[in-house]
Formats: sequence, structure tokens, C-alpha cells
Amino acid sequence: MELKDIFFFGLKEPEVNSLSMYFSKSEEGDPEFLIIGEKFFGDSYPINVDENSPLIQIDFQTYVAYSIRNESFTSWDDYEEFEGKIFRIYKKSRYLDFISVGTFASEDFPGTFQHYGICCLDHIIDVVSVSKPVVSEIIRC
Repeated sequence: MELKDIFFFGLKEPEVNSLSMYFSKSEEGDPEFLIIGEKFFGDSYPINVDENSPLIQIDFQTYVAYSIRNESFTSWDDYEEFEGKIFRIYKKSRYLDFISVGTFASEDFPGTFQHYGICCLDHIIDVVSVSKPVVSEIIRC
């Protein structure tokens, strides 16, 4: 829950309607001067994939829905309520509203579900699931 700046590396469905996602930690690069046009913005720090750290794997035994968005097209929404920063657990969200309108998922079937969000550099991932995520680190190949 306390990680800062992670990269999304991809996902797979190892079995029907199960989900495995892969992420990498990041590291700050050396400072660089940021100049756009004639405007100087001071020092900036590139954020790079940490090639020396293990990958983070997040597995969901089952899911109701998942979505991946380009981070560049998202905006802040005060309507949403969640805990966490990079890894979020939502109490109220537009995605949960979408699930209630766009599916017949309910407390009765498949049961109590939760909206989990992962905010990466370049990607925003939303998962609604009745199963809690299992997080592990795996050796980078």
C-alpha cells in the first residue's frame, strides 16, 4: 500500500475468469534540467523501471470485471472515496456505479464484492472482485 510510482507490465488469465497482473517498482534517475520551449522548470528526475527489484504479482481468484485506462486520460473525481495511494480500496466509485448498472452482480450473486484500484505510471487498473487479491513478489526473468 505504501509503494510509490510503479509500472504495469501486463496481465494474463491463468484460468477462466481469474486474473494475474504484473508490476515493477521504480527508481529515480539522475537529475536533469527540464526546459520546454524557452521556459526553464528546474531540475527534474526521470522515473525508471527498477531492474534489480522483483516483480510484484497480484492475483485474483475470480473477478466481476476489470478495466485498464491510459493514465493520461484520467482526472480527479471528488465523488470517489478510497483508502490507499497506489493500491486503493474503494468505498464509492464511478466504476462501482458502472458495475451496478452494466451487470447483474449483487450481494446475492456472486456475493459481496470490492473495487480495487492500482494507479501506475501510464496506466490505471480497476478490478471488482469477490476474492481478495493475493500479492507476491516473483523473480524477474
